[in-house]
Amino acid sequence: MSRTYSISELASEFDLTTRSIRFYEDQELLHPTRRGQTRVYSSKDRVRLKLTIRGKRLGFSLAEIRELFELWDETRSGSKKQLHLMLSKIAERRAVLDQQMKDITMVQLELESAEIRCRQALEELNEKGPHEKQYEEERSGTSDGSSEKNATSSSATMH
Repeated sequence: MSRTYSISELASEFDLTTRSIRFYEDQELLHPTRRGQTRVYSSKDRVRLKLTIRGKRLGFSLAEIRELFELWDETRSGSKKQLHLMLSKIAERRAVLDQQMKDITMVQLELESAEIRCRQALEELNEKGPHEKQYEEERSGTSDGSSEKNATSSSATMH
């Protein structure tokens, strides 16, 4: 007789919740038998669970994983059709990842450019004298009113 597993054993082994395993069952990825109210998972279910987790890690949807399982189940030993589908899914996933890498590179360049502009603006502000800073604050509306008093006293001092 082949080895069987309880839902808790599989959950513990694969660091999943029992709810996740039941969800995979609802998605027709696993097909446990029942002993009363207890689910009994076969070695085949254990392998399918392992492959489901691996497929998810590679970015495959549960529908894609189920499709691959169905092709496998049709022949009981796999088929050219299954292998071609898998190669196609791998190529699609690679294309998505390549695009994501390009997008990440673009965002990094934009962030770098924004950082440089911010640092330059900060440097310019640090180089300005107190009167120029005050003038900039008044123009931008960031003055808290205290600089208005200073501006008045400064202009009185200048005259």
